[in-house]
Amino acid sequence: MLTPTRLLRASWTSTLHLPKSSFPARPLPSVSAEYLRRCSDELYAWQQSSRSSPDVNGCVPETFTLHDGPPYANGPLHIGHALNKITKDIICRFQVGQGKKVSYIPGWDCHGLPIEIKALQAQNKDANMDAVSVRKAAGELATRTVEEQMRGFREWAVMGDWNNAYRTMERGFEIRQLEVFRRMFEKGLIYRQFKPVYWSPSSRTALAEAELEYDENHKSLAAFVRFPVTVSDVLRKGVLSGVNEPLNIVIWTTTPWTLPANKAIAVHKDIVYSVVQDSENDGELTIVAASRLASYQDILKRELIVVQTGLSGSVLAGNLQYENPFQKANGLQPVIHADFVTDLSGTGLVHIAPGHGMDDYHACSALGIPAFAPVDDTGAFTKEAFPSHPEVLEGKLVQAPTLKGQPGFEDSATMAIVEYLTEHNLLRALQDLQHKYPIDWRTKQPVIVRATEQWFANVDGIKERAMRAIDQVEFIPHSGRSRLESFVQSRSQWCISRQRAWGVPIPALYRVDEGKHEATMDSEIIRHILEVVRERGIDAWWTDPDNDPAWTPKHLPGTYVRGRDTMDVWFDSGTSWTLLPPRDDQPVADIYLEGTDQHRGWFQSSLLTYVATHGADSEAVKPPFKTLITHGFTLDSDGRKMSKSLGNVISPSQITSGELLPPLKRKKQKGAKQDQVKDGAPTYDFMGPDALRLWVAGSDYTTDVTIGQPVLQSVNQTLHKYRVTFKWLLGIFSLPTCPPIFISFNAIRTVIATHDTKTFPLADQLSLHRLQKLSQEVHTHYTNYEFFKGVNAINKFITNDLSAFYFETLKDRVYAGTKQDCQHIQSILALVFYELMQALAPICPLLVEEVWDHVPGPLKLGSVHPAREPWTLLKLQPSHPGIPVEESYYDRWNMLSTALKAAQERLRAKKKMGSSLECSVVVGLPESISDHWLKNLLLGNTGNTWNDQGRDLANLFVVSEMEAMSRDETESLIKMWRERNEKGVGEVWWEEEKVKWKISEGRQTEEEILVVVAKPRKFKCPRCWRFLAMHKDGLCGRCESVVKEEGL
Repeated sequence: MLTPTRLLRASWTSTLHLPKSSFPARPLPSVSAEYLRRCSDELYAWQQSSRSSPDVNGCVPETFTLHDGPPYANGPLHIGHALNKITKDIICRFQVGQGKKVSYIPGWDCHGLPIEIKALQAQNKDANMDAVSVRKAAGELATRTVEEQMRGFREWAVMGDWNNAYRTMERGFEIRQLEVFRRMFEKGLIYRQFKPVYWSPSSRTALAEAELEYDENHKSLAAFVRFPVTVSDVLRKGVLSGVNEPLNIVIWTTTPWTLPANKAIAVHKDIVYSVVQDSENDGELTIVAASRLASYQDILKRELIVVQTGLSGSVLAGNLQYENPFQKANGLQPVIHADFVTDLSGTGLVHIAPGHGMDDYHACSALGIPAFAPVDDTGAFTKEAFPSHPEVLEGKLVQAPTLKGQPGFEDSATMAIVEYLTEHNLLRALQDLQHKYPIDWRTKQPVIVRATEQWFANVDGIKERAMRAIDQVEFIPHSGRSRLESFVQSRSQWCISRQRAWGVPIPALYRVDEGKHEATMDSEIIRHILEVVRERGIDAWWTDPDNDPAWTPKHLPGTYVRGRDTMDVWFDSGTSWTLLPPRDDQPVADIYLEGTDQHRGWFQSSLLTYVATHGADSEAVKPPFKTLITHGFTLDSDGRKMSKSLGNVISPSQITSGELLPPLKRKKQKGAKQDQVKDGAPTYDFMGPDALRLWVAGSDYTTDVTIGQPVLQSVNQTLHKYRVTFKWLLGIFSLPTCPPIFISFNAIRTVIATHDTKTFPLADQLSLHRLQKLSQEVHTHYTNYEFFKGVNAINKFITNDLSAFYFETLKDRVYAGTKQDCQHIQSILALVFYELMQALAPICPLLVEEVWDHVPGPLKLGSVHPAREPWTLLKLQPSHPGIPVEESYYDRWNMLSTALKAAQERLRAKKKMGSSLECSVVVGLPESISDHWLKNLLLGNTGNTWNDQGRDLANLFVVSEMEAMSRDETESLIKMWRERNEKGVGEVWWEEEKVKWKISEGRQTEEEILVVVAKPRKFKCPRCWRFLAMHKDGLCGRCESVVKEEGL
C-alpha cells in the first residue's frame, strides 16, 4: 500500500521523492545474534554502569529491582517459562526506559525431589543408592540444566546479570539459607516434634502443604464399623437405665486403613444421639446421631427401631469405652468430645487416629493420648499395626487399590482390614466414595497423613506480623491478596524437613553413645556447623565420616552423628531475598512475579522467612516485595492444558523459527541480502525471539493464556506490519533528493512539542493528536503492567491512524510535493518514528535494534538510542487550550470518510473508478449548519496556514478534489449532471450518500449531510496521478511548479 507503483512513467519517476530502504522484509537469522547481544547484554551492562553515578543535575537515578523466582533446574524450557521470563523482561526494559537503574539477577532452584528423581532415572539408578552418589548425580543434572535453560532465556532477549545468576546449590546461597534458619531458631520458631505430616509414599518424604495438589475425583472405600462399648455406671444407672446391654457404637471412615492407629472415638457434646435396634441383626443395639438415622438406614437398606433418643453427646463423652480390635493389648479406649465432629455425614461418631490427622492429634494431645502410626516410609503397615497377628497386616500398602483385579489389590491394607472386620462381625456397611484428596504434586500419587518426627517452623508465631506485611503489598491482579492471605491464615506450622539427600541439611546432631538417637540443636551447634560449612562446603556433611569430631562443638559431651534430613525446597528459594541489598524503609524488591500457584509456594515462603528474621516480635515489618504479580498458565488454542499425551505441547523454539506456520515460498528480492537455504529444506517465516515476545506482551497474563496457530499467525502479521511501517519510515528519512533538515530525533521532539501545531495541515494536526494520545495510553498501560493493552493500542494506531489514514494522506505530499513539504513531513514522521521505537523497545527489542541499525548515519550519530533515552509522555502544545479540537475534527473526518468510502465502493462495483484519486467529492451542507466543527473542517477556519483549504481536504480524504457547498447548490449540481447525461453531452457519473449527524449543543439535534462522489472534472496528472491537470497528458499546476522550481 505504501510502495509506489512501478507503472509510473520513467520521465516523471526521477522527479519524485520515492522512499527506499535496505531494511529487510524479515529478520535475517545470520545477524540476529549481534542484535541480540546489543539489545540485551550490552544494554543491561550500560544501564548498570551509566546509572550508578549522579547525572548532570547531580541526581542519582532511581533503582528498580525485580527479584527472580527460581525455576526448577530439572528439564527443558517450555512455553510457560517464556510467559514468565519475558513478562519479567518487559517490565525491566520499561523501567530502563523510565531512566531507572534496573537490577535483575536470574536464579535457579537446584535442590529437591524432582531433580533427584530425574538424575537417578537418567543413570538407571534407584532411590536406595548412597546419599553421596545421589547428590553427585543430582548436582551434575542441575548444572547441565542451568546452562541449557540460561542459553534459552538469553536467546529470548531476556536481559539480566547472567554472570552473577544465583543457584540455590551454591555454597554462598546455602550459607545464607542456614543463617536464616539460625535466626529463626534463635527466635524460637524452629522445633522438632512427633506429629502428623503429609507423607508421600511414592517420594518417601514428608511434604508441606505447598507441595500438594488435589485430585477432585479420588475414589475411596468408606466403611461403617461397629465397636462394642462398655457403659459406665453413671450411664447404666442414669439415662441408659432402660436399655439392655450389650451396646454398640458405629463410626464411619473414608480411611479404614487408619483403624489400627485408632486411639479414641469422638462425639460432639451438643449433638443429640439415639439408641436404635436392628431387628434383622439379632436385635443389635447401636448409638448413632439422631439426625443421621435416616441416612444410616438408607445405607443399610432397612429400617431401625428407635429404642431411646435425646441422649446428649456431653453425657456420652467420658462414659463409654471400647476396644480397638487391632490393639487389644492397649485395653479399653475412651469416647471423647471433639469440636470438629458434625452431623453432616457419617453417624455423628468419629474414629480418632492422632497419628494420621491433625485434628485428631490436637484433640488427643489435650487429653494426653499419644500419636501412633504403624506405617513405614513406603506406606506399608509395620508389625505394630496388629501386634497379636502381624501376618494379617504387615507389609500391606495403605494406598493400594481396593477394586479386585486392579494391580496391587492383593497388597491392599484396606481390603485386609475389611476382611478381618467382616470375619468378626464388626463391619456394617461399605460405601464407594468419590471426593477431593491430596496428591504429591510431583509424582501425582496419593499422599497419607502420618505421624513422624519432623522439623517445623512455627507459623502461628509470625502470622499476625505476616498479615500486617501483606497489607502493604500491591497485588496484580487484586484477587492475589485474598489468595495469599488465606494460605497464610490457614497455616499454623510449616514442616520444613525432608527425608532426601539432595538439599541443604537441617543442622542437627544426634547423640548415639547412650543407646539413643535423639536430635540435639542449639544456637552454638548451628553456628559451629555454619563455620565448618564455610570451610568444607555442604557436601562434606555427607562425605565426611559419621563420627568426624570436626562437626561437633566442644561444649557437647558424648558422641554425635550428623542428621540426614534436608530442608524443604521452599525454604531454599524462600530465602533468596538474602542476596538483595537492604533498602531504607523499603522492601528489598519492587516486584515478585510468578505463576498463580506460587501464593502457596514461593510468595508465601519468602514472606514468612523474611518476616521471621526482621524486626522484633512486636514491631511492624515490611514485606520483601512492594508489588506481587501473578500470571496464569498456558493453554492450547482449544483451552486445554498442554501435555505430551495430548500431543499439544508447543516449544518456544517452534515459535521463534516460525515452523508452526505453513512453509513459505520465498522469492529472492533485489537489493536485499538473503540467507542461504539448503535445497529441499522448507523455508519458514522466521521472525525470531520478537514473535515469542510479542505473543507474551499481547496476552493478558493475569488469566490463563492460549497459544496455537491462529494466535501465532496474528502475531506474525503484526510483526510484518511493524516491519513494513518502519521500512517506509526509514525510506522517508533516506531520501537522497530530500535529506532531513534535522540531525537528531531527540531535538526534533522538543521542536515539535513546543511548536504551535495549529498552523500545520489538518492531517498533521490529527495525527500528532493521535500520537500524543497513544503515548499517554501506552505509558499508562505499561505503568500498570497491562502490556497487552499497550500493544493493542500500538497496533490500532499503526493500522488505523498511520496506515489507513495518515500515510495515505502523505503519499502525494512526500512523493510529488515540494521539498519544503517533504522536509516538514520528515520532521513529523521523525516524532512518530521515535515514539514508536520507544514504545516497542520493551516488547520487540531485536526489531528496534535492527531498525536503529538502518537509520541514516548522521541521524543515528546525532540521536540517543531509543532504548537508552528516558521515555517521557509526549506533550504537544494544544491548538485550543481546554477544547478537544483534534478529537472533534477526527470524529467528523471519520464520519465523512465512512460515507465517502461507501459511495466509492458502489462506483467500483459499477466499474466507474478504481483508485480513490479517480474521483472528486462534493459535500452538501444545510443552510444553517450548527455543527461549527464540521463547518470549520469543510469551509475553513481550522487554523491551517500551510495550504489552501480545498487541497488540504483532498489530501485528508485522498481524493483529487473536494469542496463543500450548500445543500441547494449540491442538488443543483446533480440536476445539471443529470441533464448533461440525458443530452449525451459528456458522461458524468456519481453516487450519493446521506449522513445523519447528531450533535448536542444545549439540545439534541440531527443534521443531514449529503456526500457526493463524482467523476473528476479535470485530467490525470502523469506525475502525481491526481486528476488536477487542465490538459490531457499535462502536469497539474502543483507539479508544474515543483518541477520548475526544483530543476527536476
